[in-house]
Amino acid sequence: MNPKQLGNFGERIAENYLKKKGYQILDKNYSFRIPGNPLKGEIDVVAKKGDIITFIEVKTLRLASLAQDGSFSPEEKVNFGKQKKLVRMAESWLIKKKIPLNSKWQIDVVAITIDSKREIKINHFENAISYV
Repeated sequence: MNPKQLGNFGERIAENYLKKKGYQILDKNYSFRIPGNPLKGEIDVVAKKGDIITFIEVKTLRLASLAQDGSFSPEEKVNFGKQKKLVRMAESWLIKKKIPLNSKWQIDVVAITIDSKREIKINHFENAISYV
């Protein structure tokens, strides 16, 4: 499985996991070119549970690749730069959907590891990124 396929696979796992936890999926793979940045950003999943809109970053790693790139867990890939980008992307989505920025929203990280036997471990870090 190449990195893109692994990411897509992880996003499907996360989506099913979130649905089972009572989240309603509002959007997937929302992308937007951030002004002043040549790269576009993407939010993997936008969901709602109760009155809270949740923007979810999904990180998927195979256990075999963990030692090779120096990471110990997928959530470590969400560094400060990525966090800032996620906040801007979330605000962009809210503005596009005409939802006030002072509505209840948060950014979560769903970290997925897959071992050589294709056993899956999911860690859901709720409200993982501060945007205030």
